[in-house]
Amino acid sequence: MLNKQQFSQHLLDWFYKNKREMPWRETKDPYKIWLSEVMLQQTQVNTVKPYYLKFTERFPDILTLASADIDEVSKYWEGLGYYSRVRNFHSAVKEVQDSYDGIIPNDPEDFLKLKGVGPYTQGAVMSIAFNHQIPAVDGNVYRVFSRLDNDDYDISSSSARRHFEQKVMDVMPEAAGDFNEALMELGATVCTPKSPLCMFCPVQEHCESYRAGTVELLPVKLKKIKKKTEHWKVLVIMHDDKIYIEQRPDSGLLQSMWQFPMFNIDTHQDTIEEQLNMSLYIEADPFMSLKHQFTHVTWQMEVYRAVALGHVDDAKFIDIEEKERFNFPVSMTKIFKKYIDELK
Repeated sequence: MLNKQQFSQHLLDWFYKNKREMPWRETKDPYKIWLSEVMLQQTQVNTVKPYYLKFTERFPDILTLASADIDEVSKYWEGLGYYSRVRNFHSAVKEVQDSYDGIIPNDPEDFLKLKGVGPYTQGAVMSIAFNHQIPAVDGNVYRVFSRLDNDDYDISSSSARRHFEQKVMDVMPEAAGDFNEALMELGATVCTPKSPLCMFCPVQEHCESYRAGTVELLPVKLKKIKKKTEHWKVLVIMHDDKIYIEQRPDSGLLQSMWQFPMFNIDTHQDTIEEQLNMSLYIEADPFMSLKHQFTHVTWQMEVYRAVALGHVDDAKFIDIEEKERFNFPVSMTKIFKKYIDELK
């Protein structure tokens, strides 16, 4: 990088003129900024916008959210995925209400101790809401600085965060929050993973990989997570015009959410009936197939209609109209919709 001060100024000038309109950029309320950063983890901006508006309308402040039941809060998150985010956020907000009189601590170390808050969220919220000189390093920032400095440092290494945080600190101006947002904006809209828009980059003159012709080779990521595929048999079980649902365990993937019963694809019917404690008629062929991807695992689901025979535990069957009372993951909502559509 040729001139660090010029780089920062060029980036900020571009950001102030070209930044996208986002509802959380219209406030300095640390609660709403924090919420937006949690929602934006692993989720695209356009997906987050309506959820953010709906969530802040129902839970406009710390006290309102801290006082709410987690089941209701989760309903307002339904469809965003990565549900541990909302559980951790709700727990952290309750701690703020109980331990900090409902005021988000502006001490970075105190904020970092809250549940679900990591170095990136700490840097983003503390800099944007309070202008603390703290970097907010995410994948966008790794990519931008790898290219700016033609740096082949492995971004998957355990030391990568410290390495790139120092790079950000070396060029961070007084307007720390705007600078962090500008870096994220640059990575999201110009310095993209594929086909970066180098000809429109406001800091092209500072970019060593552009001069070297190595932009497309960076950043370097040596480790690759191998995603496994799990094959599931899903049953939509009816009895007297009611439908069977069950709650997932209170730990692990999609914890405490509701679903149709799922079994390993090779599970025999007698085993299913024993586990559910009911006799079943299961159609021979699935009425739909569905693939749902998580970060480290893919679910391949074959979905079957079934009917419960004889005596059943009515407590686990609900009227179809009651669906909205329960927090279902996206995959189960898709199954529900397909099933209902075919009933019409």
